[in-house]
Amino acid sequence: MTIGNHHLNEKVFIIAELSANHNGSLETALKTIDAMKASGADAIKLQTYTPDTITLDCDNEMFTISQGTQWDKRKFYDLYAEAMTPWEWHETLFNHAQSLGMEAFSSPFDPSAVDFLEQLDVPAYKIASFEITDIPLIEYTAAKGKPIIISTGIATLSDIEDAISACKRMGNDRITLLKCTSAYPAALEEMNLLTIPDMIQRFDVAVGLSDHTMSLSAPIAAVALGARVIEKHFILDRGMGGADSTFSLEPAEFRAMVDAVRDTEKLMGKVTYELSPKSLQSREFSRSLFIAEDVKAGELITTANIRSVRPGFGLAPKHLPEITGKRFLRDVPKGTPLSWELIG
Repeated sequence: MTIGNHHLNEKVFIIAELSANHNGSLETALKTIDAMKASGADAIKLQTYTPDTITLDCDNEMFTISQGTQWDKRKFYDLYAEAMTPWEWHETLFNHAQSLGMEAFSSPFDPSAVDFLEQLDVPAYKIASFEITDIPLIEYTAAKGKPIIISTGIATLSDIEDAISACKRMGNDRITLLKCTSAYPAALEEMNLLTIPDMIQRFDVAVGLSDHTMSLSAPIAAVALGARVIEKHFILDRGMGGADSTFSLEPAEFRAMVDAVRDTEKLMGKVTYELSPKSLQSREFSRSLFIAEDVKAGELITTANIRSVRPGFGLAPKHLPEITGKRFLRDVPKGTPLSWELIG
């Protein structure tokens, strides 16, 4: 799977989510992209919607948040009006990110956003967790033929199957699923990251993690379990406040996460039983059979005059039973590594 110039099978793709963390300032958004790049992000992701494309301006209580979140008592419409990234900023933000060598794309929330993003030639699309049940939107997006990343935060197994089927109906199998827990922030015990290898096997697609914890542990564990994408919210300073500030990482925290992910990639390596040059050199410190006392030609080999000790320059200790009772072919001083040439 390739997103822009990034090959997921070669390097974990690390996405910095801007979301609402521009706080209504284009200057802040541009500075945030600079900080994302300096913190090691491979890509920036926006969200492309207006209040009218994502909800209704309605006073009905169903359109007021009341789930024990930081956004409780706020109308959906008002929250999204505050949090949206103005569409007229997108090209400027994308161009700035691309000038820094970053990929830049977005989550569309309706077909008009897809059409708009197509004009900007984005390299991929992200379907947000809460849109995974919008099969017409997924079909419309997948039909563009670009890589499609689907977050699964509120999805049942059948929801995920439906979303994948929707993409494939449109002839698009360039699918990445993101394991996600839609809580803000998410508790570690609710992450269930063992689902990642199951998703890889079950759906035969690339899998990653959209992480809303405030810990470095989740991305590290996810990569160890096979995740090829990590997405995290990014903010210059949580003290700025804003709709997503409480579960976003500051630059130093994001940098620490990126470093930890890159270290984990190195640690995972590949399946191999070959020894590295350092390990091969360290075999010199393994045990082997050595002459433990001066011996004469014709003398019997016993466990008294042959011992298994470090270093590893003699015969392997596994040969001790088969050579015990045989005789030395010549005089041998103590401290000589045992070899077949000494045994008759």
